[in-house]
Amino acid sequence: MNWDLLFQLMINGIIVGLLYGVVAMCFVLIYKSTQVVNFAQGEFLVLGAWVCWFFVMKWQLPFVLAFIFAMAFMTIFGILVQMVILRPLIGEPIISVIMVTIGLSIFMQALMNWVFGNSAERFPSVFGDETISIGGLQVETAYLMSLVLSLVVMGLFYYFFKFSRYGLAMRATAFNQQVAQSLGISVKQVFAMAWAISALVSCIAGVVLGLVNAVSNSLAIIGIKVFPAVIVGGLDSIVGAVIGGVIIGLLENLAEFFDGQFFHIGNMYTVAPFYVLIIILMIRPYGLFGTKDIERI
Repeated sequence: MNWDLLFQLMINGIIVGLLYGVVAMCFVLIYKSTQVVNFAQGEFLVLGAWVCWFFVMKWQLPFVLAFIFAMAFMTIFGILVQMVILRPLIGEPIISVIMVTIGLSIFMQALMNWVFGNSAERFPSVFGDETISIGGLQVETAYLMSLVLSLVVMGLFYYFFKFSRYGLAMRATAFNQQVAQSLGISVKQVFAMAWAISALVSCIAGVVLGLVNAVSNSLAIIGIKVFPAVIVGGLDSIVGAVIGGVIIGLLENLAEFFDGQFFHIGNMYTVAPFYVLIIILMIRPYGLFGTKDIERI
């Protein structure tokens, strides 16, 4: 057995898994605040990457400035989506709101195909082609930067929810909207803030993926690939989203390794996370860290 390849794939799995965890936190953030699953999350990620690429390649802005502008754009975009599209649906059945997010996903995909085309585009080399040796293996600087950015975003999430005033307001709203309103918290502002933060973090993840690979509309599949991480960790658990992301990232790479070494099926990399999702749901329907919801019938 090729132990060097296994070690390399496990490192890649952890790095990619942490990035999955960042995107999974966006799902959890919106669900905890609004009880809605955003199926357009993958398109948010792609749009942020395309906007940053546009500022860099078309406007010739430095990458850091383009990155800041893209994050600002996506923050405003998230607020507008919540205010214009979703706020009028407050009080409607949850399935109606979910269907709207699916429609938003299809609309954004078509719009990005029209504006940016179907071909993949690369950012100019930001970190160069340097590699760093970890345990005798060479890891590209772009992968390490994605790891650092993922950890920074997770740290900011923890501080925001644990210590900031707005984070406490979001936690209170997630616990009980009526109680939050009685305490003077504007639930509408909390909803808008949740979508803004989700769009902002999706932009960061999209740009990182664009730097590592390339920017293309196919990156939207990340939204579907991350969904097992959300369910495995627990739909209402931020910590579970991170751990679920790492689990799915490792599973993908381990499935690729064992498929290439032994099974030779050819699609284990794609389907393994969904097999694990089914098993987890059979054992713990609320996920590894999700809150067990008990109702009296």
